[in-house]
Amino acid sequence: MNIIAPVSTIMSTRLITVNPDDSLETIKTHFDNNSIHHIPVVRYKKLVGIISSTDFNHFLRGFTRNDQDSLLESVRLRAWKAEDIMTKKLAKVEINDPIRTALEVFKTNRIHALPVEENGELVGIVTTYDIICALAEEEIKLGDYKRL
Repeated sequence: MNIIAPVSTIMSTRLITVNPDDSLETIKTHFDNNSIHHIPVVRYKKLVGIISSTDFNHFLRGFTRNDQDSLLESVRLRAWKAEDIMTKKLAKVEINDPIRTALEVFKTNRIHALPVEENGELVGIVTTYDIICALAEEEIKLGDYKRL
């Protein structure tokens, strides 16, 4: 992986996003039906927050022990909105920022997803998983490998 290549070369562009006013029931449906761990929260194409599956599950913790708790969970999911639990102060990168920048942000902040913007609009997301996949797809050249 070329760490000076732009993040656009490894970012995901097929995003599932929600509006700040969407219920947590909608967010739960997205997490349950898609293999994703982060949902950007967008208002009029402008990124205003992000919800991680970890944060969402933390919100739900303790509300599924029995049938009564399941009912309470259902009520909470309809009553609470995305903006109530989203992370608002976000690290983000620009579409042409080098992968090296994303790596440094991940390392420094111990986060796993970075929204990618272009001209102030969300255009993608780059995750630690995207970086791992890019590394795993690289071919190892015999000349690059040195025995110890």
